[in-house]
Parts: sequence; C-alpha cells; structure tokens
Amino acid sequence: MRLTTIVTAMILGLPAVAAAAPAATDQADTDVAADAGLPDVRSGSAAVLDVATGVTIFAKDADEVRAIASTTKIFVAMAVRKAGIDLDGWTEITRDDAHAAHGGARTRLDVGQTFQNVDLLRAMLMASDNRAPTALARAAGLDDDGLIAAMNGIAADLGLERTTFTDTSGLRGNVSTAREMALALRAALEDPVLAEIMRTDRVRIVSKSKYAKLDYANTSQPLLAGKRAITGGKTGYTRAAGYCFVSGVEIDGRAYVTAFLGADGKLTRFADFERVAAWLDDGAPGAAVKVTTTASTGSTKAALKVRAKPTGTVKAKKRK
Repeated sequence: MRLTTIVTAMILGLPAVAAAAPAATDQADTDVAADAGLPDVRSGSAAVLDVATGVTIFAKDADEVRAIASTTKIFVAMAVRKAGIDLDGWTEITRDDAHAAHGGARTRLDVGQTFQNVDLLRAMLMASDNRAPTALARAAGLDDDGLIAAMNGIAADLGLERTTFTDTSGLRGNVSTAREMALALRAALEDPVLAEIMRTDRVRIVSKSKYAKLDYANTSQPLLAGKRAITGGKTGYTRAAGYCFVSGVEIDGRAYVTAFLGADGKLTRFADFERVAAWLDDGAPGAAVKVTTTASTGSTKAALKVRAKPTGTVKAKKRK
C-alpha cells in the first residue's frame, strides 16, 4: 500500500490552492473525491491534460513511476517515423521478431509472411501485436538496441524525465508516469499518420503473398463504442503494469489527452476514462480541489474549492 494517495484537479489555467481544511478521519480518498465533485478514478494513477495548453486538468498520483506495458508502442511508432520508415515498403516477419515477442499475447503475424510497413504499424497500434516493433525497427534501419535508444531519445526530446525504455514492446520493462504518458500521446497525435491509425476501429491487412488476410479490431473499447469523439490511443497489460490505457478525446470542441495506469481490472481503465469524460462533459465540477489521504493513518485532508469570478480573480472557500 502506498503511503500517500493524491487526487488533484485544476481547471484550465486556474491556480491550485495550497491551504487545507481541518482533517477528517476514517474517510477514503475516493469518498472525498466524489464529495468534491471529482471523478472516482480507480486506476492506480491517472492524468488528464488539455491538448492546446498542456495544463493538467485532473491528476491522481500522476507522477508516480510505473510499468507501462504496451502503451510503450506509441514510442516505437514515433521512433520509426522519426527514423524515416518507408510506409509503402514491405517487411518480413522473422524468428528474431518471434523471439522478441515471446511471453506476450497471441500474435497473428506469422514468421515468413511479409507485410506492408503501414500495416505493421496498424497491427502494433490497434491490436498491440508484439512481433511488429522489431520488424518495424528493422524496416527503419534500426536493430533492437537502436530502437530502444531511439525511444529513449524521443522521451528526452519531449522532456519526459521519468520515462525509460529497456525493451522493444513493454513485455519486460519500460516505465513512465501517467502525466508523461499523456504528454507522449499528445505528441504522437500530432503525427497525422499515427493519429489516423490510432483512431481506426477496424482494418484488414493482407500479406504480400495474399496468404494472410488478417482482420483487426482496435483494443480501445471507448473507440469501438462510438460514444465519444476519440482522437486515438493505446491499451496495455502485463502483470507488473496492470491494465493501462491512454486516449485522446474531444469534448465540446476541446481536445484532451488522458492516461490511466495500473488498473486492477481489464474494464476499469475504460470505466475510468468514461467517468473522466462525463466529468469534463459536465464542465469539470469540483475542479481546483486537492485531496490528500495518508494511508498509514487513514486521515484525510479535504481542500479548498476554488471558483473563478467573472473578473478572473479567484475566491476560495472552505468546504463544510
């Protein structure tokens, strides 16, 4: 159990307030968050950022370093795009690709079959196929170590100081934070090719020989549900990382990126996304509230609720 759990929310550009009201005992942080009007996010950590400004709208342990599983693959995609991969080129799946994917989910990219590079990007980003990263790296002129170095370079270029890669797919390493993964997704969605792939719900890819005809569905349930204007995203799971989900969404004409890491249940990350999206849809009630719970004592410090006056000044009142 973590010593502290922090749930924060900040409305666009509005400064957070540091003062706190008297402590109330024996309350869970989620209870206080719900009372404050914040979404009841159950993933281990989460972050919601405004795309245009980069401002953090909601955060829960957003700077806690965690394993990120296959959300790693958005960095693979950015790295091979930066390396100049030929999207129209063809690449054969090799035994080395199969070895790199060992221990992961079932693959549909058979050794010996050759696929167009853009289709390998689709298989990787939409369905998280673990044989695609090293094949794409090879197509871009990178070996495994070169791909990992390029991914770390992307993180450095984006100023992501807590993001580190040691593995090509996320099966055996790679860490980041919810806030940094949201920032990474924002960068990935600036690439129109990657954005289009990540918001595609279903696709068929065909091998060069025409032997393999593979139908893929995106693993993002909010995208498949069609309720929200999803701009792209990526799922991930390993035992170490738990269930992870990063996704972009447009609500009332404004673009956001979200990241949920370390969920215990497969559907929890998607439910968290919907709870946050509904909260944003309602105008983010309770924003600018900070709640801190100390697990070792069970005490909870509720916060100040902040409202913006028409003049732009801030008035703070204690919660009763």
